[in-house]
Amino acid sequence: MNIWIAIGVTAVGCYAVKLAGLLVPAGVLERPLVRRLAALLPVALLAALTAQQTFSDGQSLTVDARAAGVAAAAVALMLRAPFLLVVASAVVVTAGVRALGG
Repeated sequence: MNIWIAIGVTAVGCYAVKLAGLLVPAGVLERPLVRRLAALLPVALLAALTAQQTFSDGQSLTVDARAAGVAAAAVALMLRAPFLLVVASAVVVTAGVRALGG
């Protein structure tokens, strides 16, 4: 029963956030600071999600093959490689480190 309560509260919360977004006056959304924050927020959230998925294992901090894959992807991005090559390099390096016992 607790799961259904959590699902219900989450659904109501999501609806409330969406409704709050619709109620914000247009003048507030046109301010330069709000525009800059809106442009930077998705990048910050994606970076935080990537860091959390790469360096955590449950409740503990860990550095394993995933970190090597992210590092390889970062190098490929700095070399301005196409997106598929960035992903492929991350996959190959992660698989290689895991195969070597890391």
